[in-house]
Parts: sequence; C-alpha cells; structure tokens
Amino acid sequence: MRRRAEFTIGSRLQASPAAVWERAMSAEGINAELGPWMRMTVPRGLDSLDLHSLQPGPLGRSWILLFGLVPFDYDAIGLERIEPGRGFLERSTMLSQRLWEHERTIEADGEGATLVDRLAWEPRAPLPGALLRPLIAATFRHRHRQLRRHFGGAPLPG
Repeated sequence: MRRRAEFTIGSRLQASPAAVWERAMSAEGINAELGPWMRMTVPRGLDSLDLHSLQPGPLGRSWILLFGLVPFDYDAIGLERIEPGRGFLERSTMLSQRLWEHERTIEADGEGATLVDRLAWEPRAPLPGALLRPLIAATFRHRHRQLRRHFGGAPLPG
C-alpha cells in the first residue's frame, strides 16, 4: 500500500512577485485563502506568521479551525527553507498526517507572477494517501481561486 501522495497546482497572477509574496505569506493572506471554510492560528510565541522575520526550523503548533471556530487538526509547522520573495518549503507533522510537505514557489512571469503549490502527505492512519487527494486538491483549488480573486489571473494548465 502506497501511503505517500502528492498534488501540484499553479496560478498565473496579475501582480508582481513582491505583492504576491506579501499577501500569500502572511497570516492574513493564508487565512484569506482558506476562508471562509478554514482558518489557521499563529503558533504560540510568534507575533505573526510573517516570513520576513522567520528562520528555518520548528515554529510551533498552528491549529486548523473549521469555519474559523472548531479545531479539527493541527500543523506542527517546520520550515526547511525560506527564500524571501520566492517561496518556502514546509515539512511538518499534523494530527492527521505523519508527513505534510507544502512547497510554494513564486516566479516572475512577464508583468505578473506564477505561484505553484506542491503538496505531499502521508496519513497517520493506515490508509493510502491517495484517499485524501480529493480533499487536499479541493482545499488548494479553493486557495488558488481566492488568490486569483484577489490578484486577478488564471489557473496554470495541468
């Protein structure tokens, strides 16, 4: 049984890479992407999830709240790599996932920017990771729709 699974999604946004980085990498921006279905808390001891001031390593536990109120999972956030203005690689564990990887890249694309999210996960439960693909794909399609709604743009083919 293959437990690890992956999903990739991208959008071409009508904004500079710097503007996309500012919005998409802040707690406010992350929660705007997730809303109204979900919200993430800022780990205890951090003033914000502002990646300008963060260093690679463990950041702490961020609760994931259904409808912004009901805790249903947590992300013990660990940042492997941060490239200001270009992206990050998060490698974490969650209550539901033995492994959660979220790599976000932002690249200049003409007068706009391309944002790509690559996700990989391995459930804690003895299930194939592919069973969660529809839920994770729907969550990140929603996030990209929110980004395109904010900045303008279009989905990348594929």
